[in-house]
Amino acid sequence: MRIAHFCDSHPGRSDGVATSVAATVSLLRAAGHEVQVYQPAPLLRGRDEPCGVRSLPVPMRNIRVGLPHFSGMRPVPHIVHVHTPGPVGIGGLRYARAHDLPVVMTWHTDLLAYSAHFMEIQFGAAHAAQRLALGWTVRDYLRLARSGAERRAQLLRLGQEFMDRTSVVIAPSAKTAAGLAEFERLPPVWTVPTSIQLAECPLGRAELRRSLRIPETAPVVLAVGRATKEKDPALLLASFARLLRQVPNARLVMVGVKQNRINVLRVARQMGVAHALRLVRPVPHNRMAAYYRMADVLAFASTTDTQGLVMIEAEAAGLPVVLADAALAERPGGASGRLATAPDADSFGAGLGRVLTDPALHHEVAEAGRAAADAYSAEHYLGHLMAAYQFAQRAHGAARASVGASRAARTAG
Repeated sequence: MRIAHFCDSHPGRSDGVATSVAATVSLLRAAGHEVQVYQPAPLLRGRDEPCGVRSLPVPMRNIRVGLPHFSGMRPVPHIVHVHTPGPVGIGGLRYARAHDLPVVMTWHTDLLAYSAHFMEIQFGAAHAAQRLALGWTVRDYLRLARSGAERRAQLLRLGQEFMDRTSVVIAPSAKTAAGLAEFERLPPVWTVPTSIQLAECPLGRAELRRSLRIPETAPVVLAVGRATKEKDPALLLASFARLLRQVPNARLVMVGVKQNRINVLRVARQMGVAHALRLVRPVPHNRMAAYYRMADVLAFASTTDTQGLVMIEAEAAGLPVVLADAALAERPGGASGRLATAPDADSFGAGLGRVLTDPALHHEVAEAGRAAADAYSAEHYLGHLMAAYQFAQRAHGAARASVGASRAARTAG
């Protein structure tokens, strides 16, 4: 099968979307499928990916923006898979409509939640409405600038347009699937969590701890991902402050912190935990296994994520997970749920403390996570994904036949 993927997160970006797309493309290609990947690339185009979209970096943001042009794509794919609603993703929707192709869309990001933190979502929504020729009025565009109910309603209106152009929408978690109920009309929703395979890393636990100035016997709490506001680093730091009262020699390692570092350090000093905090900039994905081995528990404080790939990675590495979002407690494959707490510092900090101080619980949580990761393999994920593609092709064909029959009936009448 020929599949074209459209994603606005550039390759190597430290976010779950780029990681998920890279893993998906690798599995599809290994299975013999012909895959085109359209993602932002430097102006001279990336040498590793011939489908790179020429783009420019946005100052002070780890994003690239480009205006894609896909009219000359050859060969024409059998199916279009859209991962983001930015310029590249919108280009994919327009290309699919121009060539009468089925669309599968993965709802990776809770745009309604993120819109309160990133003004580029409002700009992106305005661009999408213009490129999709939705006929919005000036008043419609102005609603995007108003926080609260008006902006949410306008973003839902735009999201409905995406849904109406899609044969199948993939939700990476049961939480995400439930959230899609806000839309008035939905195509079939398939819950298909991404399967991530961690590369082996020769870096040892003791060696990595020495490089971070962490004693071998110190309990280590690991957090992986951006430290921007939507990930709630304030909750993480407050919970760790609570934990330090119970486990004074604990350390917190935050990996992937590039933006918001100064603010994180300021809050850490205010809470009295700066001495026990280690901030690590984004590291190559092939080194993450070493960080999971180095730690004793993964803390997942975000309540805006749609999947939490780092939890799946940690569990595969045998690291127990504690999260502050009960809606993400369900593991792929129907396994037992993750250890979740209420999203407040006392509850989250207490949950981390229980896992660190109770060896039996630590072992139980770690083994449950490892078993769940083993049960939901890359082969399972690929099988579910291919089934979704085939369903989308059939649904698109049936819809096309229905339109054709309706036109024939009108002509005959």
